[in-house]
Amino acid sequence: MPDAKGELADVVLGFDDVTGYESDANQYFGCTTGRVCNRIANARFTLGDETYELHANDGPHSLHGGGASSLDKVIWRAMPLEVDNGQAVRFRYKSRDGEEGYPGNLAVAVTYTLTEANQLRIEYRATTDETTPVNLTNHAYFNLAGAGSETVLNHELQLHADKYTPVDGTLIPTGELADVSGTVLDFRAPHVIGARIAELGEGTGAGYDHNFVLNGKAGDIRPVAVLKDPASGRTLTVHTDQPGIQFYSGNFLKGQTGRDGKDYPHRSAVCLETQHFPDSIHHDSFPSILLQPDERYSHTCIYAFSAE
Repeated sequence: MPDAKGELADVVLGFDDVTGYESDANQYFGCTTGRVCNRIANARFTLGDETYELHANDGPHSLHGGGASSLDKVIWRAMPLEVDNGQAVRFRYKSRDGEEGYPGNLAVAVTYTLTEANQLRIEYRATTDETTPVNLTNHAYFNLAGAGSETVLNHELQLHADKYTPVDGTLIPTGELADVSGTVLDFRAPHVIGARIAELGEGTGAGYDHNFVLNGKAGDIRPVAVLKDPASGRTLTVHTDQPGIQFYSGNFLKGQTGRDGKDYPHRSAVCLETQHFPDSIHHDSFPSILLQPDERYSHTCIYAFSAE
């Protein structure tokens, strides 16, 4: 991506080859997560009279779909698409009934379009033959100063969100929708990410890892977040039709070596994951993530790049 002077930098974390993505150094870099992104409490849920047991990979909870056959670890079929405004590729995968413990055969398609307007448009579609929870997202890590830069805490972030979903000590939502006003989670006006992060604690995992309740009507594509690197002028604007966005400040990055031999230090990139709320399957007051056989799951996320 060019900066305000036209100088290019790779702004997304990743690896040179598939070996890196298959290694322990991969912390969901750039993948589609699911069938249910984020967390499901106690790695189980109930539909009707049936309880479904999932893979617990985050303490007692299921994170980003679970184990060895979650959507980030399987092989998708890919094909290029003809589009009028850029370049596109569509990935397809069929998650079989019972895979990772989920009911129903789920057919998933994810289309990436890189437009001539410097937008990366991600469109998710899914259908099922049995009622099942679905909540997909992309887990790209961004540093607009360039991947491998020492920190992302000097970036400015704005989130169009008046509320967030508080969590317990294991990052499971309490079910409350709380105001961001007067908290370190108030990004309604642009704030430097690192200015208040110390108030969230120190040590492994401390920092921003919160779901924000987005303003506007879910189902309508609208701007929801702006990330800016003041030094380079590079700016990322996020649009989505989803009700929530997870802001994660790279708290578990551990200095692993990524693309072009660059290291990825602690808090050196952020994720802005458009989504339904975490653990929605256990909270009737949250927007439902249940997909019925006569419905189609639909989700659009647009990452728009510019330089100022």
